[in-house]
Amino acid sequence: QVQLVESGGGLVQAGASLRLSCAVSGSTFNTYTLGWFRQAPGKEREFVGRISRTGRIIDFAESVKGRCTISRDNAKNTLYLQMNSLKPEDTAVYFCAAGNEAYSAVKDYQYWGQGTQVTVSS
Repeated sequence: QVQLVESGGGLVQAGASLRLSCAVSGSTFNTYTLGWFRQAPGKEREFVGRISRTGRIIDFAESVKGRCTISRDNAKNTLYLQMNSLKPEDTAVYFCAAGNEAYSAVKDYQYWGQGTQVTVSS
């Protein structure tokens, strides 16, 4: 069983930056693709970005491309999402997830964290 715990969310003004973290435990960290998703009120959960188990492949949704970076520290079993130039439309609960051979679909990921709230005020 894999456990994921997100942290780092909060209330910020538009244009600010945040770094989200995801601590992963319970299994071999570097065997999984790790992803970030978000879900705004009344909307479906959507893909934000992912990083392959080796860190060589990184993908982002068009909506955040150029404003976000993803990294993973395999020694610390931690995933990060650095978000810059935040916009009010980035307001959502952000989830980290782990999966085998996972891409951008929710169904690709077998394990999920509980989420951390990010609120961006205008």
